[in-house]
Amino acid sequence: MTLVAPSILSADFSRLGDEIRAVEAAGADWIHIDVMDGHFVPNITIGPGVVKDLRPSTELPFDVHLMITEPERSIEAFAEAGADIVTVHAEAADHLHRLIGQIHDAGCKAGVSLNPGSPLSLVENVVSDLDLLLVMTVNPGFGGQSFIASMLPKIEQASHMIGGRDVYLQVDGGVDDGNIGLLEERGVDVVVAGSAVFGTPDYAAAIKKLK
Repeated sequence: MTLVAPSILSADFSRLGDEIRAVEAAGADWIHIDVMDGHFVPNITIGPGVVKDLRPSTELPFDVHLMITEPERSIEAFAEAGADIVTVHAEAADHLHRLIGQIHDAGCKAGVSLNPGSPLSLVENVVSDLDLLLVMTVNPGFGGQSFIASMLPKIEQASHMIGGRDVYLQVDGGVDDGNIGLLEERGVDVVVAGSAVFGTPDYAAAIKKLK
């Protein structure tokens, strides 16, 4: 069964702890935390201090997605704040292999994300070192965007690239109950769902529908 990681980017920021507890009770598998710096992407969201404050809210894995430039400067801080998985963008890394090692050295699982316009060739030489490969199906920076259907062949190719390796294939962007079947058919293990969960009145029903 595909794992569901609700993205708190679409949650009520005035009550994030309550929102996290609510999606955990509703059946979420991970909590996806989008970190934006206003440079790599237009928006600015949260830093390690907020992640640290949210950590006591749940025992679910914190899946921290760094949409930031110079991610090497922030990995240890997010690891110390309670991240379980740290995902960086291949486009933001000058030395991707070294960055993956830095994440592992900080005690976290390492993920690499690719924007819609970025080829899989950016990660083919490090896929054996990964714990997670994230294929973006929207351009990062904003919640509530529509799924880019032309990414489906790329997702399938990513699944073939992973092969039998112990690497999660994750998709983020516009995922809902209308397209999740297409993702599962192509080998996706984890979906990030923002408005598809937090934009509904019944989180449990939304997560159940996705699963």
